[in-house]
Amino acid sequence: MKRNVLIVMCAGLFVVLLDVTIVNVALPSIAADRHAGLADLQWVVDGYQIALAGLLLTGGTLGDRFGHRRVVLAGFALFGVASAGCALAPGVGALVAARAVQGVGAALLLPGTLAVITRTFPGGKERARAIGVWAAVGSAALPAGPLLGGVLVQTFGWPAIFAINVPLIVVIFVAVLRVAPADVPEPRPVDLPSTVTGAGTLLVLTYAVIEAGREGPDWRLFALAAALLAAFVLIEKRRESPMLPLGLLRRPSIAVGTIGSAIMNFGINGMMLLITLYLQGVLRLSPMTAGAALLPLFAPLALLSAPFGRLVARHGPRLVMLAGLVTLAVGMGLLLLVRAASPYLVLLPALTVIGLGAALLTPSVVALAMSDPPPGREGLVSAINNTARQAGGAIGVAVFGALAGTPGGPRFIGGLHGAAALAGAAYLGVTALTLTVGLTTRHHDKTLV
Repeated sequence: MKRNVLIVMCAGLFVVLLDVTIVNVALPSIAADRHAGLADLQWVVDGYQIALAGLLLTGGTLGDRFGHRRVVLAGFALFGVASAGCALAPGVGALVAARAVQGVGAALLLPGTLAVITRTFPGGKERARAIGVWAAVGSAALPAGPLLGGVLVQTFGWPAIFAINVPLIVVIFVAVLRVAPADVPEPRPVDLPSTVTGAGTLLVLTYAVIEAGREGPDWRLFALAAALLAAFVLIEKRRESPMLPLGLLRRPSIAVGTIGSAIMNFGINGMMLLITLYLQGVLRLSPMTAGAALLPLFAPLALLSAPFGRLVARHGPRLVMLAGLVTLAVGMGLLLLVRAASPYLVLLPALTVIGLGAALLTPSVVALAMSDPPPGREGLVSAINNTARQAGGAIGVAVFGALAGTPGGPRFIGGLHGAAALAGAAYLGVTALTLTVGLTTRHHDKTLV
């Protein structure tokens, strides 16, 4: 019974995380088929990530309040319907809207899959193994996305990357009904004003950056984003039970781990957009070949996260985190060697080094954030860390796309270099922060990596 619950929850996690990377390979095909510009493609990616980042904390709260099994089922249903909407979308606007609904479904079910596993496996070692399997499945979804996406796009067309979700979600939904145990809801309030202002901040900021790349900066949009952020902070300070207790971020380990998570995805997700467009829009590779070409970027994360997680448990997160940050900065520096006429072999070392840096950084930033939580706040700190990753990725896609412009355009390669330099500088900035801030790491729990 317990094993079946783990299999079903991991299968659902795999399908949802697959959509994080599978869509990138399809972007050039979507652009050609729907006459979409770069800003439209950025929204195809960010519509999903903004909804996921903006509602992830709320999804966990809803699971506590109404029962995680029930909310997981609602999330799968919404994700499946939205996937069908993506496949059938007649235009880019409908596709972006459906992608946003996908993100809402993912925000509902992702916290719940881990919560259901945690409650199904109450023992320490048993729970650690189950969470390890859950994390490994999540890592495996990342390299699978470009490979599967390339095959589907080239064989059946881009709608297939969304259509394939529908029968899979139906099977998983039925399986959850059969095997997942019901849980007892907890009377937790839903912080709607914080959800609206927090998600609104990310949405307006992303829109402002994307529009700046297309039409030039509109400072009124940036001012609105700042006002929404100020409102979010004010609301959180005045609430007795805030969605995001700001006092948690005054703990150095949580703050640095959260910043590291955001900057990690800022650089990797933003650069993944540009590299995908470079492979198909500049080198003219087919979707299948481009998907295979991205494998060095994701394979280290899938293959090495567990060994590097053991390094974190043995030596502490700080040293491994520093190694990951420096490795990522070096990988971004190697991208400066790429030119419009460069063969793939020039790009390959950069992708491999970036993938290695991501494999080092992923377990260490989580472990650092989770090394000093207040008692009873472990789940919330983990959710904050995941939210930071998704938000950082959404902003990275917006910023890097604005810098590079259209693939094959006069400023694309220069913009790619500028984006790589910006990402490298950001990683070195977090390196300096990690070296200078006094960090408290009372324990290194292998279940967190």
